[in-house]
Amino acid sequence: MVEVKPQGDVVVFNVQGMHKLWALKSQLTIPRSHIRGARQDAKAVGRWWKGWRVGTHVPGLLTAGTFYFEGQQIFWDVANIDHAVIIDLYDEDYHQLIIEVADPAAVLALLNPTPPAA
Repeated sequence: MVEVKPQGDVVVFNVQGMHKLWALKSQLTIPRSHIRGARQDAKAVGRWWKGWRVGTHVPGLLTAGTFYFEGQQIFWDVANIDHAVIIDLYDEDYHQLIIEVADPAAVLALLNPTPPAA
């Protein structure tokens, strides 16, 4: 699981517990301006082939670490796909973060820009 914390102009993604070991990473810091948006997509998260990996993949149990899929570098940390969110990035080493969070709706609201009032 990953804890998502806004800190000024950046968002800090803290990998929790033993997932640090499996993902080979404990924290990612991403400027807000590099986050295109966040979404849930069960089909994308549930696909069998995650790509070439540096990390852990136990089908049906855990996907954690850096994966290379269709020429893109993606960070994964997901055990429960129902709580997974996909965060699209640009100008970063990772093209996407696919992470499990405690409250997907709250993370989506935090990371998706609010449309201006009409």
